[in-house]
Amino acid sequence: MKNFRHTQQQRPKKNTLVIGPKAVIEALENGKQLERIYLQTNMHGEMVDAVRKTAEKYAVPINKVPIEKLNSFNISNHHGCMAVISKIQYQDLQQVISFIVEQGQVPLFLLLDGITDIRNIGAIARSAFCFGVNAIVIPDKGVGALNEDAILTSAGALEKIPVCRVNSLMKAVDELHLNGIKVFASEMKATKKLFDLNFSEPCAIVMGGEEHGVYPALMKICDEQFQIPMTGDFESLNVSVATGIILYETMKQRQ
Repeated sequence: MKNFRHTQQQRPKKNTLVIGPKAVIEALENGKQLERIYLQTNMHGEMVDAVRKTAEKYAVPINKVPIEKLNSFNISNHHGCMAVISKIQYQDLQQVISFIVEQGQVPLFLLLDGITDIRNIGAIARSAFCFGVNAIVIPDKGVGALNEDAILTSAGALEKIPVCRVNSLMKAVDELHLNGIKVFASEMKATKKLFDLNFSEPCAIVMGGEEHGVYPALMKICDEQFQIPMTGDFESLNVSVATGIILYETMKQRQ
């Protein structure tokens, strides 16, 4: 039997928490960036509905958890709701696109779909920063938390590269298309090879989680699908390794 090292995530410090549903709503409305909201399972009422509505407005994920999880933060007055203040300052996608174009740069975005391992996210962020990605785009659900562990794994890259958090990657692709940016999806069964694409034009690359890959509906609206050619007969590369290879090819074409 193989021995796997378990990476235990640290409990957030109390000064990084927003406690109680009313405080969470006020924090969001006052411009505070929250990483995620923890809401007690089976809670109902107007205040809970208000938390959900406000979280959706600001693309903040909600984790429904048992009360034992909330109590594990050693906070007694949470009233079934608390949030963790984000270490990342999330950017608006359209504002980032506009800024890049105004600077005379050729846009290059990286979209992460269903990647939950924070070590992979950290490694991807390092490659993205090193190889010229303008911004990473993540959905508000179905992606690993960009917490202190993710930042540490990225060697600080997540604090240096813009990150855009959106309600839907489908809508993000639509927004990229409206700005003349092509979207390419990595797919191991695609017929087109990585080096057959033109990455020197404005483009975005979608990387899917290792278990399910890119969501089929999202794949359908992308402009091209491509694969990384390999000589060895193996199922797939680790997503962070694959991203590094793709972004290196992108940088090579642009230089």
